[in-house]
Amino acid sequence: MRHVIFGGDGFVGRHLAPRLVADGENVVVADIVKSDLPHYRSARFITCDVTDPASVAAVGLRADDMVYNLSAKMLSPIQVRAKRHDFFFPVNFHGTEHIMQAMDKAGAQKLVHYTTDMIYGHTVVLPMTEDHPVSPLGEYGLSKLKTEELAAEWRKRGMSISLFRPRLIIGPGRLGILEKLFKLIDWNFPVPMIGSGRNPYQFISVFDCAEAARAAWKAGVPNEAYNLGSLNPPPVRRLLGDLIRHAGSKSILLPTPGWAVKRTLDLLDQLNMPIMDPEQYLIADEECVLDVSKAERQLGWVPQYRDEDMLIAAYSEYRAKKDGHAVATKHVPAE
Repeated sequence: MRHVIFGGDGFVGRHLAPRLVADGENVVVADIVKSDLPHYRSARFITCDVTDPASVAAVGLRADDMVYNLSAKMLSPIQVRAKRHDFFFPVNFHGTEHIMQAMDKAGAQKLVHYTTDMIYGHTVVLPMTEDHPVSPLGEYGLSKLKTEELAAEWRKRGMSISLFRPRLIIGPGRLGILEKLFKLIDWNFPVPMIGSGRNPYQFISVFDCAEAARAAWKAGVPNEAYNLGSLNPPPVRRLLGDLIRHAGSKSILLPTPGWAVKRTLDLLDQLNMPIMDPEQYLIADEECVLDVSKAERQLGWVPQYRDEDMLIAAYSEYRAKKDGHAVATKHVPAE
């Protein structure tokens, strides 16, 4: 059996692939780029553009392959409103469709596929389990929801597909929107919050994310969807306050009227000058905390990393890079 990881040179894939190699597995990474990573001494790389069905077919899937789809366009870099559909759908939806079609042709039956918690949209009920209503707030979440609908159809035809819905994934090599926050703290500027900052904010570590995919394979790839997030996320004001103290910054936290900030950001978005994507700011003051207990019950997966530690580690990497001490790392976009 082979483990074929589409998008495997990206953020989660570069952590999943070496874990599978360490397990003694036969690993194939299919991506549009190949980075200088040590696990390629053992893993095979195939150039693949998931937007091209012929390129996906050329990977040469086999009936007994364990397939992972980590290919995706994320919310960074920010796109203007008119370009969002054409930015997200070719990779996120059509790329997934091409992979599933190639699997069907080869007789491959097992797929781990990553979507996003942004399929949920606004928080409607708590806790936010996998049964929470879905109503994406933008093209990114919509493109991912459509792949879940694809999965439902292919399951009827005999495929086993485990779906993962992660919160904001952070770890080495990914800063995204966090870089703006870190600059404010470095400059001792006030750090505005959307709302009071009393609501919790939940991350998921890239290490925990990669381990979830491995756990799904070990569990036989259940036909289920799973939330991925940290345990006991702290309120935004405590999370940011701890970071400011760690950085030795003089920044202060600045609560704002959430409704006013959102309307301002909406106006900038309509003027094609987005600062944040609507899918980010429209829920920024809501209690968007995923219940991850289903993954523990069915996969034996438990997140190991705390939000506070993840954010400080991301800041430390940012500072090391600014100070010229960072190990060369390919940076990849964040949700």
